[in-house]
This record gives sequence, C-alpha cells and structure tokens, in this order.
Amino acid sequence: MARVVQLTDGTTRRVALVDEPALRLVDGVSSIYELAMLATETGDALSGLVQGRANGHALDYDEVYAGRGPWRLLPPIDHPSEPARCIVSGTGLTHFGSARDRNAMHVGAQAAAELTDSLRMFQAGVERGRPAPGEVGVAPEWFYKGVGTMLRGHDDALVVPRFAEGGGEEAEIAGVYVIGRDGTPCRIGLAPGNEFSDHRFERRNYLNLAGSKLRSSAIGPELALMPSFDTVPGEVWIERRGERIWTRAVASGESEMSHSLRNIEHHHFKFDAHRRPGDVHVHFFGAHSLSFGEGITLEDGDVVGIRFDGFGRPLRNTVRVEPAGDRPVDVRPLG
Repeated sequence: MARVVQLTDGTTRRVALVDEPALRLVDGVSSIYELAMLATETGDALSGLVQGRANGHALDYDEVYAGRGPWRLLPPIDHPSEPARCIVSGTGLTHFGSARDRNAMHVGAQAAAELTDSLRMFQAGVERGRPAPGEVGVAPEWFYKGVGTMLRGHDDALVVPRFAEGGGEEAEIAGVYVIGRDGTPCRIGLAPGNEFSDHRFERRNYLNLAGSKLRSSAIGPELALMPSFDTVPGEVWIERRGERIWTRAVASGESEMSHSLRNIEHHHFKFDAHRRPGDVHVHFFGAHSLSFGEGITLEDGDVVGIRFDGFGRPLRNTVRVEPAGDRPVDVRPLG
C-alpha cells in the first residue's frame, strides 16, 4: 500500500513516497492534487503514478518527522491555488463506541429510558446504513467544518478560540477526494485525523452541534492511497508536560461502523455543490471514543497523538487555548 506526504522547506513544495526510513521525492509535481487530477484524466492508478515518479532522491524521515531539518510536513492534501476549494466536513454517529458518548452528552432532562435524537439517528444507521448494491440507505448525520484554511498537519497547533467553551480531540479516519473535470467524485485515499470540536458547547444543547464543529482540524502525516478499511485498530493519547495522562485503544473501519463507506460517500456527494470539478473534499468518518466522555479537559500545551495500523506514523498536534474573553465583531455597513 503506497503512502505519501506533502512537505515544504519554506520556498519549495514537494510530494514524497514513504519508503521507511526514508521519504523518496516524487518528480514533476508539487502537490498530491496535481497527481490526483492527472490520474482522473489519464485513467492511470494514482499509486502507479507516484511510484513511477519517485526518483530515488531520499530524505531522512526521522529528521523531517521531528522537525529538525529544513523540511516540514504539510497536510497530505490541499487545493494549492485556492484553499477555499477544499471542503472539510464529516459524518457523526457512525461508530458503535461513539454513540454512547454522544447519547450521554445529549440526554439532558430526558428520562434515561427515552431515546435521544442521537440514539434514534444511530439506530437508523444500524438498521438501514448498509444498503445493498444499487440501493440508497438512510442518511447519516452530516456536518461542515470549514475550508482548507482551517486544515492543519502534523505538529501544527489546534486552537481553542477565545469564544469557545472548550476543545476536544476526535481520533478518526478521513476520506480524501478530488472531483474530476466531468464532475465524478474520486477517492484519493484515507488519512488519520483529529476532528477537533467544542464538546462543552455541544453538550449545552445538541442544536449547537453545527457551531461546535467550526474549528481547525488535522490530518496526516501520511495519506494512504489504497488502504484496507474493514477493521482498523488504532490508539489515541494525550500528553501533558511530558506525561501521558490518558490513552485509549480505538478502532475504525466498516466493521466498526453502522454505515458503509459507500453509503457515507453517496450522501455526501449527492449534492450538486459537492461535485464541482476541481474541488477537494476532506470528510471525517466519525470517532470511536472521546476523552471528553471520560471527564478529560484539554489544556494549553497538551499534545494529542493518534495512530491507526497501516496508516503510517502517528499524527501529533499541540493544543493552544486562547485567553478567554469573547468580544463583539463589528460589521461595517457599506450603504
């Protein structure tokens, strides 16, 4: 299975094929986007294009990963010329583990025996989220997170804004897509991700979900081009002042989910606006477990690590908490 990264030395961008313990630079392109668009036009396998252009010039992956040299890792996908044409979104209530946390978050004043809206939606996925070929299943929960300017890579900070009530990690796998010139959605690959959210704000009222998701999120460091997505074990952990304070085994993949990948993709790309030629999409598939569900509050300087078997090196991001204190945003009238 080919895995690729994007990186920069501050002036030059490159794509590299992961060939542990090295990164082999790919000739002729400066972005995975360029390679993906080429594959949509030629019909060639993207993995073949990458391997055919990897020129043998190697970088020390340990040095790049640790940030010790001139090269640093970028998110493994972007729209290099128009960041706003990279749409970041996600699907929730898809994993058997996460439904428990979400239900506890939303139960509020409802009796324990009464199903919340969250559990109703989850149960609908269990019953009708895996349609037979040629059929359409029930729609999963869908949310918008922003555009490419909000996407972060390995070692980048994830920010809790000054107006937020908090921030919490969500260890997930994200699908990475490009829309071909004929409007066909094309899956480039899958990447580990941290779909960062404000769970405290969401817990106040489940209708705050939309606003709680408008935060920076991270993917990477690697993009797997043809991974298995049946059962994908992984791990998520939080470090504080050099000590690991929380860790959990997690799992993703279709056998861990109430919806099939095909059903999730259909309900995202059924909208005409999501099939605009040349656009990039990053779509998070949902989390298995949340530290927030176990009473953890992330603090400034905490480091979140996420890894999934077969998806390369762990993704690490530092949490930055802005000083609290919301203030009005003044709008200037032009009339």
